[in-house]
Parts: sequence; C-alpha cells; structure tokens
Amino acid sequence: MVNYAFDLAIWTALFFITGMYKPQWPLFFMKKPERFLILIITTVLVMVTFTLYGEGTRRTKLELVNQPALSKEFTPVPVPVPVPVPAPAQQPH
Repeated sequence: MVNYAFDLAIWTALFFITGMYKPQWPLFFMKKPERFLILIITTVLVMVTFTLYGEGTRRTKLELVNQPALSKEFTPVPVPVPVPVPAPAQQPH
C-alpha cells in the first residue's frame, strides 16, 4: 500500500503542475476548465495519498508486532501417538 501511495503522490504532483500551467491538458474533457477545479482535485488526491500511506504503515507495523507473538505462542509441542497393540491369541478349551 505504501508503494501505491508514492505512485499516487507522483501522479498528483504531475496533475497539479500541469493543471496550474495549462488546465486544458489534465481536464481535456471539459469545455472551460479552471485552476480552482485543479486545486480541489489535487486536495482530494493528497488526502487519498496520505490515507493510503498511513494505512500501509499501520498494517506493516501490525504485521511486525504480531509476527513474533505467533512464533512464540504456536511452538509445536510433541504429542504422544497411540501405538496399536496386537490382541492376545485365544487359547482353545
């Protein structure tokens, strides 16, 4: 997730720079794009980027914390295995 956050941050920076230079380039589908709309979209993308980064670091920390606990808690314990014993032979009367 952290990798996606960095990728999105790069795309956000490119979107912002090109949008402030020529708003017609990133918003090619609009008739009359404005720089204010570029600013709003960039703000939303920055919030998504920070959320992705925060969630990714939180998950990696949880994995690191839980990893040693699992290895200590679930160590294999030898369990006695029942061995079949042959039945005694019956004597004829």
